[in-house]
Amino acid sequence: MSLDLDFVRSQFPAFDHGSPAFFENAGGSFACRQTVDALTNYYTHTKVQPYASYAESATAGDQMDSSRQRWAEALGVATNEVNFGPSTSQNTYVLANAFGQVLGPGDEVIVTNQDHEANTGAIRRMAERVGATLHEWRIDPATGVLDPAGLEALLTGTTKLLAFPHCSNIVGQENDVAAITALAHSAGARVICDGVSFAPHGIADIGALGPDIYLFSLYKVYSVHQGLMVAQNGITEALPSQAHYFNEGYPEKRLTPAGPDHAQEASAGAVLDYIEATHHHHGGTGNLRDAAAAVSELWQDHETALLQPLLESLASNTKVRLVGPDSTGSSDQHRCPTVAFVPLEQSPEAVAQALVDHGIMTSHGTFYADRVLEGLDIDPSRGVVRVSFVHYTSIDDVTKLIAALDTVLA
Repeated sequence: MSLDLDFVRSQFPAFDHGSPAFFENAGGSFACRQTVDALTNYYTHTKVQPYASYAESATAGDQMDSSRQRWAEALGVATNEVNFGPSTSQNTYVLANAFGQVLGPGDEVIVTNQDHEANTGAIRRMAERVGATLHEWRIDPATGVLDPAGLEALLTGTTKLLAFPHCSNIVGQENDVAAITALAHSAGARVICDGVSFAPHGIADIGALGPDIYLFSLYKVYSVHQGLMVAQNGITEALPSQAHYFNEGYPEKRLTPAGPDHAQEASAGAVLDYIEATHHHHGGTGNLRDAAAAVSELWQDHETALLQPLLESLASNTKVRLVGPDSTGSSDQHRCPTVAFVPLEQSPEAVAQALVDHGIMTSHGTFYADRVLEGLDIDPSRGVVRVSFVHYTSIDDVTKLIAALDTVLA
């Protein structure tokens, strides 16, 4: 079954007054109608301190609880394993601080050079601060891909922590989270997986994948500007609480120093209404986890069909260097439609601006992935052009993008 794009676009207010050729989704997606309505409803009717006994307050608290419960079901984890925070960057910073209280000299930490700086930077600084030995699992300098054999060579009996991305925001290729996690766990290490760049393309079964920590940004998943962090496998109890002392007994609060943004937490689950509606529209039944899995498959099938002609166009163009795999291939791991390239005869800035002049919404830069570019021997001061799309993108959008690229790069 193919994705009904007319139905999908009807769920996004951004398409109510036209069809923007939006190719900067890796920086943040459009919010679905359910998210917009939930935020409006909260600010209109329940913008009060939650969890008191009067009706508006009780409703606000119920909505916040519902978001946590529904996301737990969608992600295949326990309700108290879902943590909301102001952003993924902030969640990672707090997490690094917690690990810094239990790690020290003699311990080893592994990071990659494929990460967004918000994930790797905080962990690197923590390891340096506490005197732990830091190892870098490096990408292939030609493809940008991580080889699990490289990780296996780094793991030792004193490896305590591995941090890696589900998918790079430059390379695009999904990493095999379950296999990588199992490998690290077999060495006795804890695992942090940054899911920010993958989550817009699939709502993962975090319980099945198994990392101790999985983080992503809700605003990249058609929702509110907030971070969601899953903490499972007893990791919350194993780390010192970062919360107010009277919240130490609540697993979902131990890694959150500040109180939540009530409106955003209450509205965070509304995108799951969109996912359920999409599932039912396509004839699906079952629980929320079933819906998330089935809709993710619809999204990815649609994305793959649109991505292949774009990759072929860029791979065959002698005036650019395509970053990452040049094909969607046959791998079980999704090649996300986040496509970066280096113009060989023009500056990335000039190409990005020319694309904008042709009606393509995109940009250029390092996208907080300077280490990735350095590992690929790409000058971060020049950066790359990045075009990224998600399931609400149409074949007409991609056709327009390819035509614009042909003109701009000629």
